[in-house]
Amino acid sequence: MSEAEFSPLGKAVSYKTEYDPTLLFPIPRQGKRDEIGVGASLPFMGMDIWNAYELSWLNSRGKPEVAIATFLIPAESPNIVESKSFKLYLNSFNQTRLAGFDALQSLLQADLSAATGAPVIVQLFEPTAFAAQKMGDLKGYCIDNLDLEIDQYEPTPGLLKCDESESPVDETLTSNLLKSNCLVTGQPDWASVQIQYVGPPINRESLLRYLVSFRNHNEFHEQCVERIFVDIMRECKPMKLAVYARYTRRGGLDINPYRCNFSGPQPTNIRTARQ
Repeated sequence: MSEAEFSPLGKAVSYKTEYDPTLLFPIPRQGKRDEIGVGASLPFMGMDIWNAYELSWLNSRGKPEVAIATFLIPAESPNIVESKSFKLYLNSFNQTRLAGFDALQSLLQADLSAATGAPVIVQLFEPTAFAAQKMGDLKGYCIDNLDLEIDQYEPTPGLLKCDESESPVDETLTSNLLKSNCLVTGQPDWASVQIQYVGPPINRESLLRYLVSFRNHNEFHEQCVERIFVDIMRECKPMKLAVYARYTRRGGLDINPYRCNFSGPQPTNIRTARQ
């Protein structure tokens, strides 16, 4: 039972406070990828960057410890993990005694790699490192100040326009107006998004209209970003494309999918003001 409707999302649950890896609920990526025409050979690479701010356990003497955790889940993994099940799993450490940070990191890495079907990188930050955590904006030109009339609130790829007669450009555009809804509960998900591309100039008004068109759309974060990537590739045919979304936190977790079709520096995991 791996479909979203069978997950704990949107259901009353009892919170376990002792370690239980069976709480993790994997959902195959391929079903939603089939909808957008993505087969086994992926047109992108990338990762899903998860940050967990509510992570606590007991040391060997029963004293609570806390940390911030970052999880790097490769885009080629066959599964995502449903976010509420992820939170329930992390909460199951609350009354669990562990020998130290290394023991916790090993458990997290093993369990999440098993759930997603691919190696997951886990980074833990002790309280002494909390002050070094940075905040900032996504780099690029923000298109949100464009004065537009908008009436499309379901994904409409045909809104995207580019000028193929112009020379290719290398630019990065951003917006804070991306909103979608949870696939199961319909609760709003808010995000900032960065579009980096090399190719025919994308009409900025059309791009903003397109991003806003997700406003009533029900889909998980990772699926929205892959849909945006595929739609821009099909409609505008850039030579290079990267799509990066920073979604606001829910249940102590934020999810930040990144998809690109070229090699280069990995995206920075810098928290935005809304996160």
